[in-house]
Amino acid sequence: MTGRVDLDSVDLRILRILQNNARITNRDLAAEAGVAPSTCLDRVNRLRASGVIEGYRLKVSPEALGRPIQAFLTLRTQHSRDVLAPLAEHILAQPETRALYNIAGASDFLVLVACPDVATLQRLIVDELTSRPEIHNVETMLVFQEWEGGPLLPPDASAETE
Repeated sequence: MTGRVDLDSVDLRILRILQNNARITNRDLAAEAGVAPSTCLDRVNRLRASGVIEGYRLKVSPEALGRPIQAFLTLRTQHSRDVLAPLAEHILAQPETRALYNIAGASDFLVLVACPDVATLQRLIVDELTSRPEIHNVETMLVFQEWEGGPLLPPDASAETE
């Protein structure tokens, strides 16, 4: 998506509903949004085509999959565009990596990982990260508990979409 998409109150209601339950049927979505099912389907398709809806994801419990140790890792790296893509590729290739962000500030990358145990977390940090010459520092922050925020809407979305 190249720029901001103009959304009306119906689009915003549809986005709010889908972000809370992406498995809702089109009929139920239309009823909650207050539009006809055909109108709702057209709007969802337009939101997809315009890039507002990027996809649908399944949220999986790391604990249920045997990866109860979650941590955020901040990485300070060599400041060079040449290292960005290969380093990102290496980090994303690690089975423990859940998300990777290139950030501004004291660190250059923020990585969310999920590991089966502390030994795996240590191996990841020592063998896969700090051993790389372009990584100068790794800081680890263990995740004790997670909360999710509400749906993402434009900054000027009014309360009428609730």
